[in-house]
Amino acid sequence: MAKESKRGDGKKAAETPAKAPPLPAGADQPTCFAEAVGTGGETHQTTDDVNQTLTTQQGVPIADNQNSLKVGSRGPTLLEDFILREKIFHFDHERIPERVVHARGYGAHGVFELTNSLAEFTTADVLSKVGQQTEVFVRFSTVAGRAGSFDLARDVRGFAVKFYTRQGNWDLVGNNIPVFFVQDAIKFPDLVHAVKEEPDRAFPQAQSAHDNFWDFASLMPEAWHMVMWQMSDRTIPRSFRTMEGFGVHSFRLVNAEGASTFVKFHWKPRQGLQSVLWNEAVKINGADPDFHRRDLWDAINAGDFPQWDLAVQLFGDEDAAKFDFDHLDATKLIPEEIVPLRIVGTMTLNRNVDNFFAETEQVAFCTQNVPPGIDFSDDPLLHGRNFSYLDTQLKRLGSPNFTHLPINAPRCPVMNFQQDGHMAMRNPKGRANYEPNSWGAEGGPRENAEAGHRSYPAPLEGEKRRVRSETFSDHYSQARQFFVSQTAVEQKHIGDALVFELSKCERVDIRTRAVSHLRNIDEDLATTVADGLGMPLPDAAVAARPTLDLAPSPALSIIENGPASFKGRKVGILLTDGTDAAIFAALVKAVDGEAAVYEVIAPKIGGVTLDDGTKVAARHKLDGAPSVLFDAVAILPSEEGAQMLASDAVAKDFVSDAFAHCKFIGHSAAAAELFSEARIPAERDAGFIPLDGAKACKSFIEQCGELRLWTREFDVDLDAKTVVTDPRPE
Repeated sequence: MAKESKRGDGKKAAETPAKAPPLPAGADQPTCFAEAVGTGGETHQTTDDVNQTLTTQQGVPIADNQNSLKVGSRGPTLLEDFILREKIFHFDHERIPERVVHARGYGAHGVFELTNSLAEFTTADVLSKVGQQTEVFVRFSTVAGRAGSFDLARDVRGFAVKFYTRQGNWDLVGNNIPVFFVQDAIKFPDLVHAVKEEPDRAFPQAQSAHDNFWDFASLMPEAWHMVMWQMSDRTIPRSFRTMEGFGVHSFRLVNAEGASTFVKFHWKPRQGLQSVLWNEAVKINGADPDFHRRDLWDAINAGDFPQWDLAVQLFGDEDAAKFDFDHLDATKLIPEEIVPLRIVGTMTLNRNVDNFFAETEQVAFCTQNVPPGIDFSDDPLLHGRNFSYLDTQLKRLGSPNFTHLPINAPRCPVMNFQQDGHMAMRNPKGRANYEPNSWGAEGGPRENAEAGHRSYPAPLEGEKRRVRSETFSDHYSQARQFFVSQTAVEQKHIGDALVFELSKCERVDIRTRAVSHLRNIDEDLATTVADGLGMPLPDAAVAARPTLDLAPSPALSIIENGPASFKGRKVGILLTDGTDAAIFAALVKAVDGEAAVYEVIAPKIGGVTLDDGTKVAARHKLDGAPSVLFDAVAILPSEEGAQMLASDAVAKDFVSDAFAHCKFIGHSAAAAELFSEARIPAERDAGFIPLDGAKACKSFIEQCGELRLWTREFDVDLDAKTVVTDPRPE
C-alpha cells in the first residue's frame, strides 16, 4: 500500500590594495567606511573628525578592521590578535539564550558508514576502516532568523555533522553552499550585523532584503560570489533532504608518516537536489512555517531515511599552485571538473530526537573538534571560527562542562585533569588533579605521542601584518562561473531575486552600487536587474582583477542534479464525494510503485465517499492545504464536486498556484470546469495529464520525477523575456 505521510507526532604574491567601487555622484556619503575592502590595505576615513576613529572596547584606535593578524599574507592567524579576539568575543555574547546565528535548527540522529578507505592519507579512524559505522548527529538550520522564524526564508542553510568517533568527536560544521561572504573572520560580525534585523527597528526578520545588508555587500566585492549563490534557488530548498552540504574550508589530512594532503568535504544527497520557487516559499511560510522540520520528521518516521554520500576533493601543494584561485580563500570553490569528487562513505539519518531541547537545542558544534589525522589549513576564516566557537558555547550553555551533556558527550573514553565548573557532572577520581605527577598508575592519564593529535608542521615565514593576500583578490570570476553554469530558468530566478531584494532598499545609491558589481559578473544579468528596478545601468565597479571567463560547471545547477524519480516526494490528491474509486486506487498504486507519498485533500477534514461507497479520510481540509505543500497535484473531483469547487476561491487558488509554479497536474475529465474558472488556459501544456486509467496514473507519477515543467514559467511570468523550448541544456 502507498505510504500516506504521518502526522508530525511521529589558497604568494605582492599585496596590493583593491578599492571598493566609488559611491555614485550625488550619493549620500557615509561618515566612515573602508575604501580598501577588496584585498586589504589601508583604511581611509571620509571625515576629519578624529572622534570617528574606530577603537576597541578599551578605546584603543584600530588601524585595520578588515584583516586579522597573521604570519605573512597566507599564514595562520596569530593568537595575539587582541582586536580580533575582542571583536568576536563581544559578538559571540550578543544574544541570550539562543544562538547568535543558526538559531532556528532541526536535528536528527544517524550513522555514517565508510565505504572507501582514506588510510593512505589520514590516521583518522573514522576515514580509514571500510565498513565501520560511526554514530552521527546532524543539525540543519537557517542563519539569519531567530528561533521562532520560518523555515522557507531565503537564507543559507547550516549543515553541521557531529561524528562520535573512536578518537573523539569530529564536528564538520558547514553550510549548504560551498563558499562564504567574507574572507577573514574579523568581518564576520559585520556581515551578521548587516544581514540581521536593523537594530533601531528590529526588522526585517530572517531576510536580506533591506538596506543594511545590500549596503554592506555593495562595499565588499569579495562577497559577490556568495551573493550569486544566495540569490539562487539554493537558498530556498524544498527540503533538508534535498540539499548538498559543504565543509566550505580546506582542511588537511595527515597520514602515519606525517605527510599532508589538502581536503574539501562535500555531502551529496541521494535524494537529488530540489528547490522551490520564491512565490511558493512565501506561501509555504504562511501555510506551514515548520515545513522543513515536518518533512524531515515525517520521512524518518515513515522509514524513508534520508541519505548523503560523503565525498572528498584531495589535492596537494603542487595542485593548489596551479589553481587560478587561492584555495585558502573561503569565497572560492574548487570546481569538480578540476578536482573530481571521491565518494568515501554514506550517512543515513534514521532516528528522530526524543527531546528537541535536550538534543537539537543543546548540541554544541566546534570547528576545532577534529580527531588525529585531520588538521587545519591556513584559511583565515577557519582560524577565526576555531577561535570563536568555544566562546559561543560557553555563553549559550553557561558552562565549560557542555561536553557532559549527553548529546555532546564523546562515545569514547574521556580522561584529563579538568575539573569542577558550573554543572560538572563528572570529575577526575583520585588524589592527583595535575600533570606531571609521580603517583604512577594512580596518577591518571598521560599524553601519548603516538596516538595523540599532532599538528602538521607547516613551515611559516613572513612579517606579522594585517593584510589580505593578493591571491584573494579575484572577486568576480567564480561568481560569473556560477551564473553561467545555471540553466535558463535558474538564471531567471537569480535575476528575479536580485530585483526583488534590491527593490526593498530605500537608498538609490545602494541599489546602484550593487548593480555595478553585476556588470563584472554578467552584462545581461546587470541589464535585466537595472531594467527590473527601473534605473539606468551604472558604470561597472572597479575590479582588483579582470573577470575570467571560466568554463561552466554543471555540478553547480540544481536542475541538472535533480532526482532520478519521484521517490520520496509528495503528491496532493484533491477528492470530492463521488470521485472515481478505480482512478483513485490506480493513482495510489502508482505512487506506491515510485516509493512516493500521497496526502488526501478534501472539502471537509472528515473525508469523502467515493463512487463505490468507499470512505476515504482526509489528511487536510482544502482551506489548510494549498498546493505549495506538494511536489505535484492530482485533481480528481466528480462532476458535481467540480461544480462546487469551481465556485470556491480556495480551490481555484489551489490549481492556479500549481499551474503558476510549473507543477505537473493530473486530473479527471470533470476538473475542466474548475480549470476554466481558475483561468487556466484552455490549450493546456504537457504538464496536464488526464488520469483516465491505471496506465495514465503510472505515466503521471513517472513524469512527476522531472518535478517541474520549467518551460511553462517562460509563458506565464511577466519578467520572462526569453521564450525557450527547454531550459535544460542538451
